[in-house]
Amino acid sequence: MQSVIKIGSRESQLAVRQAEIIRDQIISCDPGITVEIITMKTTGDKILDKSLEKIGGKGLFVKELDRALMDGRIDIAVHSLKDMPMEENPDLPILAYGRREDPRDVILYRPGLAELPEQAVIGTSSRRRMIQMERLYPGCTFRGIRGNVQTRMRKLETEGYDATLLAAAGLKRLGMEHVISRYFSVDEMIPAAGQGILAVQGRKGEQYGWTDKVDIPQSRAAALAERQFIRVTGGDCTSPCAAHAQVIGNELKLMGLYYNEDTEEYSVDVIVADTSKAGQAGETLAERMMRESRQ
Repeated sequence: MQSVIKIGSRESQLAVRQAEIIRDQIISCDPGITVEIITMKTTGDKILDKSLEKIGGKGLFVKELDRALMDGRIDIAVHSLKDMPMEENPDLPILAYGRREDPRDVILYRPGLAELPEQAVIGTSSRRRMIQMERLYPGCTFRGIRGNVQTRMRKLETEGYDATLLAAAGLKRLGMEHVISRYFSVDEMIPAAGQGILAVQGRKGEQYGWTDKVDIPQSRAAALAERQFIRVTGGDCTSPCAAHAQVIGNELKLMGLYYNEDTEEYSVDVIVADTSKAGQAGETLAERMMRESRQ
């Protein structure tokens, strides 16, 4: 086992906190290991005035870290799984899926608001969130918003938004639950695939003796099912398709949201399967929903 492990992370406070979570788990496996966190700003972090759809997608949050992994400047990278592209680089496999934090989406109201007004202006750049919010709050309108948690909260106060939408997991990891105005159940707003799960990425062929202590089987099964659903539906960061799996024992219940770009309609369906067939469950549900949407 390595005596020094270098973890690559984005520079944001949340990304560093997530790297620290994995660092602490690695050290608990072997207190003799020294773990360093090396931060870097990704292209996705630098360009905040354009939507991901226009600048190249989620890959912009990982390519600098991918390059550092390939070059040997870092040994592993820690990502929010929901921010990783669906197509994985076989030379940079996901080694472990961390314990899932709260997967729900939440809404933060502008300071001074106790509830959303009619015709509320919601800050989000996520089409997945938009189409589901339209059903929950008919009449609301949307304006794009980008940046880390602190940046979005500042924009919420100063740029004319009534509310913004975020993942509960990030706020909880930062100890900021107090800013949440309302939680949405996973039935009200199906989360992004992988939401709440940390992914640990490494290099193909290298030995990592601590991965079985960090990898959570329930998170792995959920991740495989959710991400395969999105792959088969052709979803990416610009698609509102979504998937969320709940794992109890050996049973996996996968809920998928499929959006038909031609009809601009979406449907929701569920499949139940054994966790050993997680990826197959995602594929089966996706194919079924795509087939039914064409009928």
